[in-house]
Amino acid sequence: MDENIKFDLNAIEQTLANYKKNSIYEGVVVAIRDDGVIFNIGGKSDAFIRRDDFSNYEEVKIGDRFKALVLGTKTEEGMIEVSKAEAEELIQGSIKADALKVGSTFTFFVSGYNEAGLTSKLGEYKLFIPKDQVDAKVNHLGYYKNKQLEAIVLEKNNETKNIIASVKLLKEQIKENAETLFWSAAFNGKKVSGKIVKIMPYGAFVDLDGIDAFVHISDLSYRRIKSPEEVITLGETYEFRIVKLDKDNKKVSVGLKQNNEDPRIAAIKSLKLSEVYEGEVIKILAFGAIIQLENGAEGLLHVSDATEKNDRRIYEIVKLGDKVKVGVKSVSDDNTRVNFRLF
Repeated sequence: MDENIKFDLNAIEQTLANYKKNSIYEGVVVAIRDDGVIFNIGGKSDAFIRRDDFSNYEEVKIGDRFKALVLGTKTEEGMIEVSKAEAEELIQGSIKADALKVGSTFTFFVSGYNEAGLTSKLGEYKLFIPKDQVDAKVNHLGYYKNKQLEAIVLEKNNETKNIIASVKLLKEQIKENAETLFWSAAFNGKKVSGKIVKIMPYGAFVDLDGIDAFVHISDLSYRRIKSPEEVITLGETYEFRIVKLDKDNKKVSVGLKQNNEDPRIAAIKSLKLSEVYEGEVIKILAFGAIIQLENGAEGLLHVSDATEKNDRRIYEIVKLGDKVKVGVKSVSDDNTRVNFRLF
């Protein structure tokens, strides 16, 4: 060894990088192993990145350069553990936070909480949601740990890297916008999705994504039912039709049966003027009888269409429960009424 060459170990130590936990450094892949890569970021100790830190480990090559985050731990071999994935997440979070302004909305994962509110990080920024800006419906803030929430920026300090935001205010704004949109776009017959939140003997209250509505028992089914529970279940979501609107007073009624055609109308629609049908007398009136056909269609057999004699009563011609043969005389334009003639 050339005796003129002297090593100043103190100088060398001073040039070594002073790696800090949660700091990002750029480096290069110098070796690839089965369990991960050796990553050089300068200094006397190489760093190590675990194999599962990469989404495409098979594509990693010696010489690849990228940034990694110091995790603050060391392997059994004395190498500093760093993470490429966490560095990318931190960088992207900082980019996202830098772009935020007061009034901006964003999503985040809750990482912690205390008596004052929720805490998290968005890149290099510390995020805080005051307790009164979370949600009055939840008593314990621990409920939100590791959950993803959406918030609106109330305050932002670029120097201290602090953001104060509100989940509650954003929810209120979203609800207000949704209500405005609902009432401006609502019309009778429109299909809407709603959740049953309370059942009463005469109907049920429905939540139309924040809009309160009511469905009367008579609008649940075309058949006669004694209780709404015969058709609907508390907590379930159904597709309804708007049947009545009062935009001035913000009231809306919906119906479930309106999603399908009235079976009685469908039965009348299927009738043909040229056909003869068999039916049963189900009701006697002063001026005629109500006939029900096998397909469910019901109509009037007027006494004048049952006999040519003007002095006869309908009960002299047919009786309750009689089986009769009838033809279709006329059908109303809306297919709700049909008149028969006796054969």
